[in-house]
Amino acid sequence: MGIGQREDLLHAFQRVRRRSLEIAAPLSAEDCCAQSMPDASPIKWHLAHTTWFFETFILEAHEAGFAPFHPAFRVLFNSYYNGIGAKHPRPQRGLLTRPSLDEVRAYRADVDGRIARLLAIGAPIQGLVELGLQHEQQHQELMLTDLKHLLGCNPLYPAYTVQAMERGAPPPELSWIAFEGGLAEIGYGGSGFCFDNELPRHRTYLAPFELASRLVTNGEYREFVEAGGYRDPALWLAEGWDRVCAGEITHPLYRVAGEEGWQEFTLHGLQLLDPARPVTHVSLYEADAYARWRGARLPTESEWEFAARQAQLGAGALHPEAADGEGLLQMFGACWQWTASSYAPYPGYAPAAGAIGEYNGKFMVNQYVLRGSSCATPEGHARPSYRNFFPAGARWQFTGIRLAR
Repeated sequence: MGIGQREDLLHAFQRVRRRSLEIAAPLSAEDCCAQSMPDASPIKWHLAHTTWFFETFILEAHEAGFAPFHPAFRVLFNSYYNGIGAKHPRPQRGLLTRPSLDEVRAYRADVDGRIARLLAIGAPIQGLVELGLQHEQQHQELMLTDLKHLLGCNPLYPAYTVQAMERGAPPPELSWIAFEGGLAEIGYGGSGFCFDNELPRHRTYLAPFELASRLVTNGEYREFVEAGGYRDPALWLAEGWDRVCAGEITHPLYRVAGEEGWQEFTLHGLQLLDPARPVTHVSLYEADAYARWRGARLPTESEWEFAARQAQLGAGALHPEAADGEGLLQMFGACWQWTASSYAPYPGYAPAAGAIGEYNGKFMVNQYVLRGSSCATPEGHARPSYRNFFPAGARWQFTGIRLAR
């Protein structure tokens, strides 16, 4: 790697690290410490854990005379890397009132300076730095989704941003785009960065299928609710129906009944539910039930990726209205889209050696794949092969619905 390339990576490193602090900037120290549920983490923990990643996987292995910023941080901010050692219990991250937010910021500054020095001398850390940056960008999306859940638990419904939220444009009429199927190449095939779960690229057979030209909207999903969709057991997977009967699922997350009708809690605070916007914060159970109600289904992840690649090659040839930014071009950006595919390894998949190999592979059980990206996804994570994954009941992420048949 030449000096110019090192400087490019250093610039990227500084930009990504700065972005995390920018996300946290409007928040109080109290905002940054609280944890709303076991699946969400405090903002302060995100800021520290992403720093822990660089310290543990890069500085510890490559810095001469390495000494940790604070020995206790090795345990406090380890997420799930059993190969590293002990971890603070995930549900108790919100109890970490110490270290303070200021000390976490000092931790970040210290590690940033040390990583910059290693890059300046040409230490062989480029691949790990890139992985660390991609990892931090994943956490930047989690920071926003976890923060939204935290603020949504507050009866004051405080807004994260004072910027006005624009109403959605009327969606184009939903149409069905036909794909002939056949043998398809699935998985990452480029020369840049990808996560190991996007590999290896492989062939799979797709039967002919059709994909909806856009996402399901709030207005369309409201029809499902008003038609009794949450009262019809024939529409629901068994585990989802159990949650409906238990009162855990009655409508998408962040819906609030108001005097003027349904409202939705957003990062902009409470807003009147916009029927034109894609429905978000639904579980796989809800997405699947809605699809059944519409006489459709959810796409498989291979179908979704095949369609996304076709859209990249020339969406206008697939859908006449695509040129105006709608239609099939809406594969990315609004919300993650549930698929019917369980999160499993591709044929020939092999995780990396050592603790870094725990990044993806060990989660390939009891999860479903989501494709696309959301309004909270950082630049660089929207590619056809990217595999997001969550349990079927997860709703606090920006998750939505695209139909297939």
